[in-house]
Amino acid sequence: MRRINLRVIPRAKQNKITVDDDGGYRIHITAAPVDNAANVAVIRMLAEYFDVPKSQIKIVRGDTSRTKVIEIPD
Repeated sequence: MRRINLRVIPRAKQNKITVDDDGGYRIHITAAPVDNAANVAVIRMLAEYFDVPKSQIKIVRGDTSRTKVIEIPD
């Protein structure tokens, strides 16, 4: 399992993932941070991006924060 740091930008105009110069990820999602909708959208986007099942992606830290640490299988 590897851990990645990411910054979530909710209520964006479009869904996209970008990689910063320091290796961190920035995820723009159209979902609002209400009723866990943003976290669900983040996990769905990461599953497509890394081609892994959604059930294997876990939010380790930052469940209610814009800055998160995510665990993804290698």
